[in-house]
Amino acid sequence: ATVDVPSEFVGAVSQLMALRKGVMVSMKDHGSGWVRLVFSVPSRGLIGIRAKLLTDTHGTAVSSSILTGYKPWAGEIMTRQSGSMVSDTRGAATPYAMQHLQARGVFFVEPQSQVYEGQIVGIANKPNDLDVNITVAKHMTNMRSSTADVLETLTPPITLSLEEALDFAAEDECVEVTPEAIRVRKIILDREQWYKWRARQAREAR
Repeated sequence: ATVDVPSEFVGAVSQLMALRKGVMVSMKDHGSGWVRLVFSVPSRGLIGIRAKLLTDTHGTAVSSSILTGYKPWAGEIMTRQSGSMVSDTRGAATPYAMQHLQARGVFFVEPQSQVYEGQIVGIANKPNDLDVNITVAKHMTNMRSSTADVLETLTPPITLSLEEALDFAAEDECVEVTPEAIRVRKIILDREQWYKWRARQAREAR
């Protein structure tokens, strides 16, 4: 992978590539404030990296890559430190439920979107997965607030590209692509069955 970047972002790019099991092959200073970095990186480590490069370099990085051959397994690549917010039921996401859950993470779905059990509806703030019900409707009370007022307090959801979804998906997750949407979901949708599978995996790992 070749990355041209302003010199002040060399450290950020090097750190990002190191997390993807990349090894720096060469570094050339153009003498104009820009530096060309060349890395040897596993192809799987490049999935989703373009967006992160642009974020870490404030949109300045120019990158390209080419397959140079095959090498021994470089080890597991940890691309995320956060867990998933997993829908535990089927239905339409409500602004009321999302408002009460947005402190726990960032959503991938819009209010009124149809969700299903096992669908990843957001990124959790903590490393572990979080089961959520974003279909809960507000009970009728004497205190009323309009849907528009609730929507104003919701943080806009993240829209994942196909590359970003592939990068985000954990080992027990997969990407679902339809003509209308790109979603991330658990391979085992039923939450009870998923917990049984996870417990079995933990026992076998001992």
